[in-house]
Amino acid sequence: MAKPFTRKGSVQIAEVANGLIDPILARRAGINTLLLASWDEIAGEQFAGCSRPERIRWPKQDGPSETGGGFTPGLLTIACEGARALFLMHQQAELISRLNSFFGFQAISEIRIVQKAIHTPSQKPRVRALDTLEKRKLADMLADVEDPKLRAALERLGTGVISRKRK
Repeated sequence: MAKPFTRKGSVQIAEVANGLIDPILARRAGINTLLLASWDEIAGEQFAGCSRPERIRWPKQDGPSETGGGFTPGLLTIACEGARALFLMHQQAELISRLNSFFGFQAISEIRIVQKAIHTPSQKPRVRALDTLEKRKLADMLADVEDPKLRAALERLGTGVISRKRK
């Protein structure tokens, strides 16, 4: 194993994090952080944003095979969003060859595509402004609350709940 890059006695945090995460990923999913980090180049710009590798299942080895190598390529499970999975399915052969060239040997023989949401929406729903009647009603509900921090938190909560209600 290569020694991590150091500069004046310091070690890059990415090297430390990868050293901690890689054994867990290898044990649970059969992949490593290098594959995850390189996925955009492997999948190409057409599938980089809508897919990600989930797991590699390596077949159990009973003993050396007839060819003498003793290694059987694995099955890669890829999560892909919606209709893009169909297009990815048509590109399987090319993707397998790209993956094997990334690994440097015949590591993957099959791909299983699972439809999943890859990105979660990062925008919060917009809160509509309360009209004067709604503001007055909320203020009346919170009139007995003495603690200013609790009152502010309940006011934010009440504004969010009332603004989502349909008139």
